[in-house]
Amino acid sequence: MSGGSGTFGKYLLILGVAIAIVGILLIVLERFPGFRIGRLPGDIYIERDGWRFYFPLMTSLLVSIILSLIFWLIRRR
Repeated sequence: MSGGSGTFGKYLLILGVAIAIVGILLIVLERFPGFRIGRLPGDIYIERDGWRFYFPLMTSLLVSIILSLIFWLIRRR
């Protein structure tokens, strides 16, 4: 980064605001029964006697694609 601490601070603020917006969206979207992030088709969930295994594969891919798109849009400016 070629702007020093000021530029880094701006990026941290943007990241903080983005995290807050995502958090608010997750809280609001939780009220809709059809949209359950973390339980998408493709997420691996195995439950046996006495233990559970959960790997959010599709959720991870979806979050990765969305974040990549957001960062790509921010870089274009």
